[in-house]
Amino acid sequence: MKFLEYTPLEKLKSFLDSADVGDYMVEGVLEAYSCKAAGVDKKLSRSLDQEVGVSSVSPTSSGALSVSPTGPLTESGSRKTLIHLILTLNHIYPDYDFTLLRAHNFSKESGIEAVKTNVDTLLIEASKLWQEEHGTEQKTLSDTLWTVMEEVISVYDCDIYSYNPEYESDPFGEEGHIWAFNYFFYNKKMKRVLYFSCKARSKLVQDKSYEDVDEDRVFGEMDL
Repeated sequence: MKFLEYTPLEKLKSFLDSADVGDYMVEGVLEAYSCKAAGVDKKLSRSLDQEVGVSSVSPTSSGALSVSPTGPLTESGSRKTLIHLILTLNHIYPDYDFTLLRAHNFSKESGIEAVKTNVDTLLIEASKLWQEEHGTEQKTLSDTLWTVMEEVISVYDCDIYSYNPEYESDPFGEEGHIWAFNYFFYNKKMKRVLYFSCKARSKLVQDKSYEDVDEDRVFGEMDL
C-alpha cells in the first residue's frame, strides 16, 4: 500500500484532525492509498492470502464464506479486497496490529447515499465550525468533502466497507467516544482505497484524564 498525497484532502484532514465543536472533539482521518503492494506489504499480503485461503476450504468455514462482505473467500479477488482493508488499517494505525482480522470484522455498506446521510448527520456540529472558519460564502463542509472525495476515488464507483471494532484492542476502544464511524471506499478499477473515519471524544473524559495525570504527578513528588 502506498500513501497518496492530495492537497485538497490535506486541507480537510487538517480540519477534521482535531475539531473543537463544544462538548466534544471530532478526531478524523482521511487518507488515500494505492493498492499496489511492495516490500513488507507484499510479504504480508502473501501470508494473509495463504491463511485466508486455507481457512476458506476448511469444512467448518462454509457458513462464514456465505456472509463474507468481500465475496466468497475461495476467490482470489475477494481475498485481495479483504487484505487491502487489513493493510489500510495497519498503515493508518501503526501502533496496532490488524493482521488477525478476518471477513467477519468488516461489513459492506448498502450504498453511497446511506453513508453520506450518516456522515453528514454526525458531522453537523463540525459543519457549523467549518462555516465559522471559512465563511458562509464558501462551500459547506459536506459539499467540500464529497466533491474532493469524488475527485480522488469516484465514490459512486466504489464498494464501501466499514470495520467492526474489536473495542478492547484497537483505536476505537478508547474511553469517552460518543459516536464514531469508519468507511473504506474501495475502487477496484482505480486500485485505490480511501479511508475516512471520525470519532467524537467527550471533553469530560479528556479533562478527567488530565486530572488523573496531575494527581499521579503530585503523589509521585510526595513520594520523593
